[in-house]
Amino acid sequence: MPLIDTLSRSGAFGPGDIEWLHLLTNEWQIIADTGYCDILLWVPEAVLDGSHHLLSQPLESDTGFLCLAQIRPSTTHTVFHTDRVGQQLSAGLLERAVASWNSHTPKGTDDEHTIKDIILDTEFIPLIRNGRPVALLSVHRENLGTRKRQQAERAYRDVAHHLLQMVSRGAWPEFSAPVGTAHGNPRVSDGLLMLDTNGSVLYASPNALSIYKRLGFSGDMVGESLLHLTRSLLPAGEKADETLPLVLTGRMPWRAEIKAKRQNVTFRAIPLRQFSRLGEERYGALLLCRDVTELRRRELEMMSKDATIREIHHRVKNNLQTVSALLRLQSRRMNSVEAKEGLEQAMRRVSTIAMVHEALSQGLTQEVNFDDLIGRQFNLAAELASPDQHVNTRIVGSFGKLPSQIATPLALVINEIVANAVEHGLAGQTGEVTLSCSHDYKPSGEHIMVVSIADNGVGLTEETKMMLESGAPSSGLGTQIVMTLVSSELGGSIHWSSVKPHGTLVTIEVLLSG
Repeated sequence: MPLIDTLSRSGAFGPGDIEWLHLLTNEWQIIADTGYCDILLWVPEAVLDGSHHLLSQPLESDTGFLCLAQIRPSTTHTVFHTDRVGQQLSAGLLERAVASWNSHTPKGTDDEHTIKDIILDTEFIPLIRNGRPVALLSVHRENLGTRKRQQAERAYRDVAHHLLQMVSRGAWPEFSAPVGTAHGNPRVSDGLLMLDTNGSVLYASPNALSIYKRLGFSGDMVGESLLHLTRSLLPAGEKADETLPLVLTGRMPWRAEIKAKRQNVTFRAIPLRQFSRLGEERYGALLLCRDVTELRRRELEMMSKDATIREIHHRVKNNLQTVSALLRLQSRRMNSVEAKEGLEQAMRRVSTIAMVHEALSQGLTQEVNFDDLIGRQFNLAAELASPDQHVNTRIVGSFGKLPSQIATPLALVINEIVANAVEHGLAGQTGEVTLSCSHDYKPSGEHIMVVSIADNGVGLTEETKMMLESGAPSSGLGTQIVMTLVSSELGGSIHWSSVKPHGTLVTIEVLLSG
């Protein structure tokens, strides 16, 4: 069950608590990656059972905790190879967890705990909002003894320590910060910089140095103003994002992007704050950066392909409309009634295909809003079949969006059946043709669309019905086209039947997905 749903059921949390915890679990990958640690989110079991008062009163020493979320680092190996979500906190750690909750302070374990030959350091961090704990984090790292840590590891662990302190006070993540996994969102492994209050660089990770080298800077970044350094690398006259100064000085938790030397780089700032008598006071910032040049190139390529495909559909539509117009001109020169009718039917079929390409030329996907398309096509097919005849048309149900490989043959099939219903079913009389669509799922999970076209005309004789379903040459070109499209293009089936008191019903089953 999603975290929000689990917490909402308890009814124990105040305004914004659940949303903030959800925001934290969206952002805590940064802590896991910089702290080289696994992190688990715990909530007292009694709170989830509806004991509202536990959030404002000390816990009993035997109060159990349930794990609701877990994150693993991507910068080192995990210490938990099994998913802990839904499990209870072990008895050996329970005392420290309760002590951390009741004292509102972080608590480490007195003794080292071992899991699968790995010695762990465990620390509990209470999450305080509005003066009361709302959850508990447990931070688990492998104990490496007295091994001397490299500069990068020390800097990363300092970052994690700063962020955990802010998390404990409910000061991070901030609701004003952009959320989500947008394309190009920088990660810890992409590049990390530590800034002081003035925006000068205190530390730059090797990947961050590589990014700036590709931008044209090869010196030592430490001590440099990141804003001034970055601006000096931008092309002359380049108008940078107006948020760039606030991001590159770490003043606001925003994102920005620059382009220089044919390189695209995104930045994300996380202001670091400490609590003072003046409130939350900024004392530095963490800045993540990422080279998104290849990503932006692929996005541009995809946009270009989409535009090309839309242009192709547009030109195909224009060409088909030209063919339709030529057929119309040719039909007017025909003296034979049979030849004239044949050309008019061909013109109608070409126009139907053109309408599908017109719909495809207006969208970004190869899907057609079939309800919009068939709404126009259905009425047009009835009018073209018999211009001097009054026929009412009615649509029941919704087709939804259909892929082009389904939309084109289905539109042609409906066009042929409607024309046949007007010309032969109603046979020059006033009547009604109804188009219906419904969706169903077979026990095997296959998505079936059932399309039916009904008229209140003269109906079918048994002989005519057998001839239609056999697809014999004597059944006519339109029927043969329908049978071929339904079986080969739609992978479906078609059935003719009579309806009472009189009329014909054509039912088509189309398999949309397996």
